[in-house]
Amino acid sequence: MFKIAGILLLSVAAFATSVDAQSTPPPSAITRTVVAATKLLTATEVPLHFRAVSVTVPPGEKATVSAASGILYQVSGTTEITVDKQPRILTSGEGLFIAAGRMMTLKAGEASSVLLHFLVGTATDLDQHAYTAPATMRELYRTSAPIPGLKAGNYDLNLTRITFPPQMPSNPPHHRSGAALYYIISGTGLNTVDGKTETKGSGSLIYEPFDLVHQWGNPNDQPFTFLAFNINPDGVAAVLPGTPAKAQ
Repeated sequence: MFKIAGILLLSVAAFATSVDAQSTPPPSAITRTVVAATKLLTATEVPLHFRAVSVTVPPGEKATVSAASGILYQVSGTTEITVDKQPRILTSGEGLFIAAGRMMTLKAGEASSVLLHFLVGTATDLDQHAYTAPATMRELYRTSAPIPGLKAGNYDLNLTRITFPPQMPSNPPHHRSGAALYYIISGTGLNTVDGKTETKGSGSLIYEPFDLVHQWGNPNDQPFTFLAFNINPDGVAAVLPGTPAKAQ
């Protein structure tokens, strides 16, 4: 009698443990989507800067621009982008690399087109970047000094959309092998630098040169999504653990 009861209790406990395990979903992983990417043959011939601007084109209207190398990101609406007589339509969440010096025409769809334009180039090149009317442009960020730590050789340039799942603890300290400029699309993240943690929300821009050791986390109940406009040496991971080597 007691033996049978013991077996039943063990069976119930095992069943309860199994149900608990099944009802608790595993933590979601970080998702990364490369929106657009290219290769740079060199990043050291001239001092390079980052710049980010927002662009709005009224419904059905056209605008043109010739700029430094960069990547367009469609925030809302649609845009027909024409470069060298080759048209392409961007929808929300899509991006396109445009090489330096190429004349580009943008035509908005039925609604206003809102884009972000991430650029890399010399200070002079970035100053010459302007959209024709009726488009409006607003500067969001510009590096005050050239990007440090770049070496001879090929570089990857890309725009990646990254989402941290809810309740994600801060990741281990790390740094960039090149540099990156973040734009937070949605949610709120925690950014830790030199032991100081700050909250960064939608619309924030954060510059990360190679020697900035930092951490990111998402303690909230909603996903945290941002764009990373990133430059890193070809064949080297964009993100490296710990502190950069002193020789760099």
